[in-house]
Amino acid sequence: MERPASTETRLRELIALGFRFLHPTDGNGEHVAVVGLRVHHDVVDVVRLEAEDSVVAMRVPGDEENVLAPSRTCWEASGSVYEVLDELLRLPDDRETTARTGGGVWVAGPGGRAKWLAATG
Repeated sequence: MERPASTETRLRELIALGFRFLHPTDGNGEHVAVVGLRVHHDVVDVVRLEAEDSVVAMRVPGDEENVLAPSRTCWEASGSVYEVLDELLRLPDDRETTARTGGGVWVAGPGGRAKWLAATG
């Protein structure tokens, strides 16, 4: 039986994909989370780890003003570090995001740019 990858292994895979990590602190200087960001193909992938059982990840449009509290997402997941990081690592790494959330979907557009199409019906 294959052993699941460790949290450290998953984080190293994210770093290899281009994620950069921040370590925000509270007013006392205590770390409150580990936040990873990766900008690519007109989207931003964000992951926030607060504990092994409290992880949130999302893919947001590149024109979002606040990627940490976006008004729309292309994809999102929450749960344990293992579930969420595995889902994040399985996301397509191109302009087309097949997950439909937030009332639309990102698809490849002309000139190599991604385009947000609002869902109807």
